[in-house]
Amino acid sequence: QLVDSGGDLVQPGGSLRLSCEASGFTFSRYDVSWYRQAPGREREFVGGMISDDGRTTWANSVKGRFAISRDNAKNTAYLQMNSLKPKDTAVYYCHALGREYSFGPTNTYWGQGTRVTVSS
Repeated sequence: QLVDSGGDLVQPGGSLRLSCEASGFTFSRYDVSWYRQAPGREREFVGGMISDDGRTTWANSVKGRFAISRDNAKNTAYLQMNSLKPKDTAVYYCHALGREYSFGPTNTYWGQGTRVTVSS
C-alpha cells in the first residue's frame, strides 16, 4: 500500500513537501507518479519518475516548480512543491506502477491522498 502525507495550508509563494510511504511490495522496482484532483475537476497527472534511470516527466503547469525524489532504503517518495499558487490547491495522490519480477504481472497502487490548500 501507499500512504500519502504532508498536505497542509500554505500561503501563495510558499513551499511544501509531500511524502509517499510504500509497504508490501518492492518499492525500488516501481515507477512513481503524483496526481492531483482539484474540487470539481478530474484527477490529473502532475509528474512522475522512472525507477530504472530516475528520469522525470512533468505537467506543464508545474514544470520548474515541483520536483520528485525517492529514497528506496526508506521505501518513500517525495514531491517537493515550490512557488505554490492557489491553482495548485487539490488533493494529491501518489501512484506506483511496476512489477515484482521480470515478465510478472503489472501492479498498480494508489495512496489515499493528502490535501494541499494554497491560500492567503
